[in-house]
Amino acid sequence: MTKSAAPRRHLPTSPFSAPTVSPPAKFAVGERVTHDQYGLGRVVGVEDDLAVLVDFGSRQERLTTPFARLNKL
Repeated sequence: MTKSAAPRRHLPTSPFSAPTVSPPAKFAVGERVTHDQYGLGRVVGVEDDLAVLVDFGSRQERLTTPFARLNKL
């Protein structure tokens, strides 16, 4: 049996609080960032809030939304 890809809906009568959805992070060219896998880097390109190009020194990576593992410094 597999799990559905659809998110669970919150019922108004539920005693549990609804999950909070944080707005997606916005990055600008030149910002310093850190990534869980690649380490420290600098944003060198932004593609309409869909992806960012980050220079990590030894390599450049194009990271797409959601930026779960990418944090601003």
